[in-house]
Amino acid sequence: MSLERIKAAIPHREPFLLIDEIVEQSDSRILCRKTFTGDEFWYRGHYPDYPITPGVILCEAAMQAGAALLSKLVAEQTDSVPVATRANNVQFKQMVLPGDTIDLEVELTERLSTAFFMKAKVTVKGKVACRFDFACTLAPTKAPMTKHQ
Repeated sequence: MSLERIKAAIPHREPFLLIDEIVEQSDSRILCRKTFTGDEFWYRGHYPDYPITPGVILCEAAMQAGAALLSKLVAEQTDSVPVATRANNVQFKQMVLPGDTIDLEVELTERLSTAFFMKAKVTVKGKVACRFDFACTLAPTKAPMTKHQ
């Protein structure tokens, strides 16, 4: 899937768009890919002498892949976006370095109304870098107006 189609599917944009391509997709599974160039902003401060991709960036990339997966399922709900509500059993097993390409595999395991439960696996060079379970729900794109006192 082209970058334009990815941008049409999810609301994320540079410098925080963490999917380069969608390799495979079905109704319940997606495989995405991301290559880290080393020019990403976080490397300047996340161990400048030995840059490492932060684990939360790996989680965010997988959640963006999950959002792309859900975009087909919720295409008719144009006034909402998937928002992460939970991350469980997060495990970091392998470092991801500048220049590495990661594969993001996300599987939808359950749907309850507007809540979606997924499993994510991030691999680098064929080894598991991160795995976790997460949930998200649909949130309105237009926040209600509130009074500030």
